[in-house]
Amino acid sequence: MSKKTIHVTNGGSLTDFLKKENYEGELVTWHEMLCEGPTEKEINTESFFKVRKAFLESVYKIEYDTVKIKTEIDKLDAVNDYKEVVLWFEYDLFCHINLIAVISLLKQKQVRIPIYLVCSGRVENEKGLKGLAELTAKQLKEHYQNKVELTIDDIALAQKAWRIYCENDHNLLKPLITRPSNFKYLSNCLKAHLKRFPDTRSGLSTLEYHILTLIKEHNIKSRHHLEGYVLHYQGFYGFGDMQIVRIIDGLALFYNEEEVDVLSLNRDGHLALEHQKNFRKALNCDFVFGGVNKREFQFDKKANKLI
Repeated sequence: MSKKTIHVTNGGSLTDFLKKENYEGELVTWHEMLCEGPTEKEINTESFFKVRKAFLESVYKIEYDTVKIKTEIDKLDAVNDYKEVVLWFEYDLFCHINLIAVISLLKQKQVRIPIYLVCSGRVENEKGLKGLAELTAKQLKEHYQNKVELTIDDIALAQKAWRIYCENDHNLLKPLITRPSNFKYLSNCLKAHLKRFPDTRSGLSTLEYHILTLIKEHNIKSRHHLEGYVLHYQGFYGFGDMQIVRIIDGLALFYNEEEVDVLSLNRDGHLALEHQKNFRKALNCDFVFGGVNKREFQFDKKANKLI
């Protein structure tokens, strides 16, 4: 007789919460952050772990625990012993790149059981978008009860998005933006992803431009203060502290740090916001998203595509 449910969560915090709330079934924790760095289509391979380890340890100086990550992934080898698999991921780009990777991994493991999605985002009678960790126990239970079964087309869409992400022409993601699916926030995430590349006018990504705007329009006292603003006002990116700090540090040529606890734009900062000069060459654009290097493309707002 098949066991009932195998859950794949977007991180340890949610896994711990589901345990605390006595959700029935096996729990698998996804520990990766595939929205940054090189990726490979085949996920559970020595080559995949090698490139991910090299990236995360060199860029973020954090230990990549291959054994820990692989132990969780290996639980999915027995996925067809269960009645259903439930994926717990949020509305943002960070989670959605992981989501399409997990679905592709399940297909690589020849999953034959129904796949359900619990995705947080807009909550009735509340402002803004909510992460899973921001939901009350009652709200999370309601999300679970209303989980959506992914169709064959949904799964094929996720697989195609993952394949394209791992390749070097991310303009191929554009037709997927308008494709109907049960992924309510995928369209927003794909749009946000394309705007991670340097804008043809300023050389800044949309989020980098937004960060400079925050410095201009608010009384920002320090990089740490700015980090808090960006974490709260980053839209569909869903980046964590480490990622935001890296981006803020990379923009140092655009702002001054005064001794009187003030962060202010310098001349280059104003020129960038006014689209008076392209700073792409001055910025470190040698950064990989999946299968493409950021330095190889720019985002053309008028054409709404990478060039």
